[in-house]
Amino acid sequence: MSYSDIWLFLQQGVLSGLVTGSVYALLALAIVSVFKTTDVPNFAQGEIFMMGGYIALTLLLIFGFSYALVIPLTLIGMAFGGALFQRVVMERVTGSKGVGVQLVIATLGLAYALKGAVRQTGLGDTPRSLPALVPTDAILIGDAVLTKLDVAIFLVALLVMGLIYVMFTHTRIGKAMRAVGMNPRAAQIVGIRLSHVRMLVWAMSGLISALAALLITPKVLVTPEIAHIAILAYAAAIVGGFTSLPGAVLGGLIIGIVENLVGLFVSTNAIVVAPFLAILVTLIVRPQGLLGGQPQVKKV
Repeated sequence: MSYSDIWLFLQQGVLSGLVTGSVYALLALAIVSVFKTTDVPNFAQGEIFMMGGYIALTLLLIFGFSYALVIPLTLIGMAFGGALFQRVVMERVTGSKGVGVQLVIATLGLAYALKGAVRQTGLGDTPRSLPALVPTDAILIGDAVLTKLDVAIFLVALLVMGLIYVMFTHTRIGKAMRAVGMNPRAAQIVGIRLSHVRMLVWAMSGLISALAALLITPKVLVTPEIAHIAILAYAAAIVGGFTSLPGAVLGGLIIGIVENLVGLFVSTNAIVVAPFLAILVTLIVRPQGLLGGQPQVKKV
């Protein structure tokens, strides 16, 4: 392999990795947001993402709605679904003195329920992808080739990440979410309603998952197995730091770049191993993640 080939592969791997990594980063943000405010890992994240894709697909291809209606209806529907799950299920488990394991099992139950619903309705029988809103014409960036759709995915994901940052740093609800994430008991003492904030966080998680689905499903087929992308989002959250929102973004971009570089320089068969190697190295070198801060010890 010549130097020019190596340079070309590096450019292609990094740029393509930024595109896929930005989607992983969005899902990792959803995972970390829920975990910071509830101390519960959401094991239904992949299925929530999958459901966002199927709702958009159903509205667009079966009901014949235009994208102008499909996008807001999908985002609102998934946000409402997330809030409803927190209010009806998670809040009741917490109110009945449920421990962390029971809350985790509740998210697993949601995952199986969503996947079962898709299979029972027959929506998952035929793999489909969403029509692209943006042209898929190829463009050159340096020596690398991307499509206009790739660039649009990356820019929209960056914009959403910026809006989330502004919400957490400059709005009252964002500051309330941060307060609950830092110290729920202290936040409750100063008048913050934990149930209200947690419901909004779950709604935001559903909305972000739906947005990630709308971005990536024009490039991939929508099947029940697409929920496995959550494994990569979890890898991103672990690499960046499971309690750090900036870490989730950084981890997502790293996982995306590593995946693409491994596929180009090693083998496409090795792509599935790359995220787990990244997790392993991170846990050995810096167990709390790249931006996870100091390790915390909790009684169990």
